[in-house]
Amino acid sequence: MDYRDTPDEAAFRQEVRDFIAKEAPDTKSADPFSGGGEHKEWLKKLADRKWIAPAWPKEYGGAGMTAMEQFIFNSELAEARAPRPFGIAVGFVGPTLIVHGTEEQKQKYLPGILSGDDVWCQGYSEPEAGSDLASLQTRAVRDGDDYIINGQKIWTSGGHRAQHMILLARTDPDAPKHRGITYFTVDMSSPGISVRPLVNMAGTHEFNEVFFEDVRVPRDNIIGEENRGWYLAQTTLSFERSNIGGAIGARQTVEDLVTFARENDMSSLNHNPAIKHQLIERFVEANVANQMSQKIISIQAKEGVAPGHEASVAKLYGTELNQRIYRTGMNVLGLYGQLDGKTDGAEAPMNGRIKYMYLRAVANTIEGGTSEIQRNIIATRGLGLPRA
Repeated sequence: MDYRDTPDEAAFRQEVRDFIAKEAPDTKSADPFSGGGEHKEWLKKLADRKWIAPAWPKEYGGAGMTAMEQFIFNSELAEARAPRPFGIAVGFVGPTLIVHGTEEQKQKYLPGILSGDDVWCQGYSEPEAGSDLASLQTRAVRDGDDYIINGQKIWTSGGHRAQHMILLARTDPDAPKHRGITYFTVDMSSPGISVRPLVNMAGTHEFNEVFFEDVRVPRDNIIGEENRGWYLAQTTLSFERSNIGGAIGARQTVEDLVTFARENDMSSLNHNPAIKHQLIERFVEANVANQMSQKIISIQAKEGVAPGHEASVAKLYGTELNQRIYRTGMNVLGLYGQLDGKTDGAEAPMNGRIKYMYLRAVANTIEGGTSEIQRNIIATRGLGLPRA
């Protein structure tokens, strides 16, 4: 791997750094439970430079960045701890519409995504179709110019705030399970939709159950072809899947723990020197995660292909590393780590962030593809092992 920037890449990196230094909000004192709603002005400044959707083509309001430019952009935002404008709408909905949507659909939905006015959620997982998503049973039955949808989705992030959903529903129950699925956009205010909160073990409301009871969706809301939704669900415009932001964030958390241990008498490090070795191990592991990200972007930049099993390796390693880091964090804080940032305020060390993430990180190895699924991908696609 060549870690050096080309002259053009170095100039772009400096441009991003200068912009962040001048325009980015101070996030050091931000409320970790606020949900980021205080950063609208920052997002507007990014939008003015077409940096909300860095991977999108310029003709659709994006920056048209190369994979390496996206890597640099994401790296610098992460190093500065600046809010990153990525999510379901920018990362999934927009790219799918750009590739598969009609011109009318693009004109209808893309402006609201770029402005941040429209919140989207993802109607994929179901109670009996999580890792095996193709087993989904939510039905969409044709009725004139509409489809009538019945079923349930679960673990729907942001469903309680969203105006729109991208929905996978079965339109041909007799087809093989990967076929007969159609990709819809759904107005979340449609009659027959009900959203129920799911509060996670960290005490926050991110996920939801969404129920559909005779919900009418116009045929014009189909993206792509009927019964080809599974293949659309795999679409992504951006090759930049290195997760460099996660690797940098992991290293920064370890550095924050080291700083806390040095500056606070309440640290368990004062009476348990073995914790020092845990911090050293976590720091080394965070740098290994960074090397994985560098490897992925090197493949993308040189070969022009999206990562396969390499992305699964990075996802598996990074999410399990997250859990190890926050276990170490709780060891550093000791009994003080039980204090809650919401209820105990200034008494909670590091604003309660470590306790919150210690609980929240349990989900890391489940969401976005379980560790078991990632290991299967690595085994079959990376190592060439036979399927069981």
